[in-house]
Amino acid sequence: MNILIKNGAVVPLTADRPGVLNPGYVWIEGDRIGQVGAGAPPPELEQAAEQVIDASQKAVIPGMVNAHSHLFQTFIRGMADDKTLLPWLKAAIWPVGAVMGEEEAYLSGLLGLVENIRSGATAVIDNQYLHTDRRSDDAFCRAAQEVGVRFRIARGWADTNYHPVFMETPDQILEAMTHLYETWHNQANGRIQVEFGPLIPWGCSAETLQRTVALARQWGVGTHLHTAETREEVQMSLDATGLRHVHWLEQLGVLGPDVQLVHCVWLDDSEIERIAATGTVVVHCPVSNMYLASGVAPVLKMLAQGVPVALASDGPGSNNSQDMLETLKFTACLHKVHNLDATALLPEQVLEMACLGGARAFGQADLGRLQPGYKADVVIVDLDSPLMQPVWSAVSALVYNANGGDVDTVIVDGQVLMQDKHITCLDEKALLQECRQAAGRLLERAGIQI
Repeated sequence: MNILIKNGAVVPLTADRPGVLNPGYVWIEGDRIGQVGAGAPPPELEQAAEQVIDASQKAVIPGMVNAHSHLFQTFIRGMADDKTLLPWLKAAIWPVGAVMGEEEAYLSGLLGLVENIRSGATAVIDNQYLHTDRRSDDAFCRAAQEVGVRFRIARGWADTNYHPVFMETPDQILEAMTHLYETWHNQANGRIQVEFGPLIPWGCSAETLQRTVALARQWGVGTHLHTAETREEVQMSLDATGLRHVHWLEQLGVLGPDVQLVHCVWLDDSEIERIAATGTVVVHCPVSNMYLASGVAPVLKMLAQGVPVALASDGPGSNNSQDMLETLKFTACLHKVHNLDATALLPEQVLEMACLGGARAFGQADLGRLQPGYKADVVIVDLDSPLMQPVWSAVSALVYNANGGDVDTVIVDGQVLMQDKHITCLDEKALLQECRQAAGRLLERAGIQI
């Protein structure tokens, strides 16, 4: 389908157009962006368009990438508030995850992906580590295929030191990943991708980590793991190996541009230097780091050394939402107050982290910009609100004023998944009812009372 978006405040995030085209237009041909321009669109585009979207009083931005989530946690949100990481895992994640089956995985995936659409994320990296039901991985991919979002499943694994229910042998890990890769990688017009998700350094043996990274590189896929999230975990690594997380990973040959290190709160300067030198991507989860009182990641130091930084909500069990527009404001404000510098992060930088940094994390060079030839992943945000008007800077309004409730239209691969704040890819009301019932049955099986 050919779609014309006109009259909006267009934020291309391209080197040749760093500002805002207000008004501007975006022309979509099939699954690609065909033209982006200032002012009124050429008459021939108006005539050729199969659908015209009037974006007056709206911002038009590249789709954001939620570069780290755990979709199954949509059924767990709000269950273990006010705890640090390890007690939080023991209170909610492990007991519920241990009994979650294929159908609950599928429904939680649908719910979590609709939540991402509503908050302006067109692509999601899901660190999926529940394998008590071996069909769960396929269930999340099936949900993504049906909803229409861009989806990368980072299949989580742990083979040592972790909760016994969630540990696997190396052969089980490789067999499951081979099935996932052969079944789902590059399916749905390339929207669905697969990568390895070693859970945490202290839950992964050196030998299995090296084996999985070698296979990932043979297949041309990525590796995605939590790193230096808490001070306690870094000390665990020092006690076990004598090395901090990043130095241990480098010693094993893991670092590189195909690797995403999530959180990276407790890094020292030498670790940041090695991340920068190897082109490794960092995924910053500011809300989760505050929610769990993990600390503040040294993002300014990373950016100063050229480290690619993406943004993410983390799972809705430790946020408790997946609102990427909300994440923009938290990112900017957290680093301003932490560094006692009101100019620490500017709105343009934060939006670039969510879009361009997200594209680096997703491993896809044709995402993150409104530029001809790039994938037609586009988000339209309604600025016509008493919470935002008058709007003197569209980018400022997006970062400091907007939230998920302001997202008006979401397009992925040229397909409209939400328009006029109405989800078009499924029956949202019916899904919510089904999820409430399924989540209630799940908690009953887990023996948890709220």
